[in-house]
Amino acid sequence: MPTIRFTVTATSWITPSLRRISLHTDDLSGFAESIFTDRYVKLVFPKPGVEYPEQIDVRELRGTMAPEDLPVVRTYTALHPDVASGTLDIDFVVHGDEGTAGPWAASAEIGDVLLANGPGGAYRPDPSADWHLLVGDESALPAVTAALEVLPRDAVAHVIVLVESVEYEPQLAAPEGASIAFVHRNGGTGDGLLTDAVRAVDWRDGRVHAFVHGEAEEVMRGIRPYLRTERGLQRDQLSISGYWRRGRSEDGFRQWKSEFARAEGD
Repeated sequence: MPTIRFTVTATSWITPSLRRISLHTDDLSGFAESIFTDRYVKLVFPKPGVEYPEQIDVRELRGTMAPEDLPVVRTYTALHPDVASGTLDIDFVVHGDEGTAGPWAASAEIGDVLLANGPGGAYRPDPSADWHLLVGDESALPAVTAALEVLPRDAVAHVIVLVESVEYEPQLAAPEGASIAFVHRNGGTGDGLLTDAVRAVDWRDGRVHAFVHGEAEEVMRGIRPYLRTERGLQRDQLSISGYWRRGRSEDGFRQWKSEFARAEGD
């Protein structure tokens, strides 16, 4: 996963809390074979005043640098990669001054530089599925958007997205056979709302392919047992994991995921 040096070429607000940053690089060849709609990059934010090698591999640096000097790494979905033109978009969830990547995106201007490693990815809608279930909060919206863009026009899909309120609902291009439902926090945490919405889906006959990502506690302890145990979805029918964990940094979240996987025997 070589370090890619991107330059900001444009910015726009998709919703009041979702800002799209358009980027360009001289070499996007690493994406040439990338077919996944949840393709992601690891954004690298160097610490001020710390010298780093030209190619920043954070995994290697962990063994050679003090923890407080390591760059901050955040994972984001890469939208619309165009290898020929060297361009892609990244949508950032912005919550004021909270975090590292969000504040950077909120103030990003044309000409700013962003470093990234990637891509990775694992999911693409199965064209042989009879219908699709796409579920997530704002953090999963880019991957949901990318999945909807590759579905055929006659595909059947149920889409459920958790956002703050009506004003925060993005415009989603979807197949004619797709139903899109937005669930609102309205100032609350939103705990349990996605789980309730998934349970309320009118379950169709045939084979479903599901993509479910968002806050880890709800996704993994609320929705996952319902889909795996009660609905009987097999592993190849389900892409599901937490993208973040309430009250945890990304480093703390990685630890939570490891602990969860050990507990579940995955």
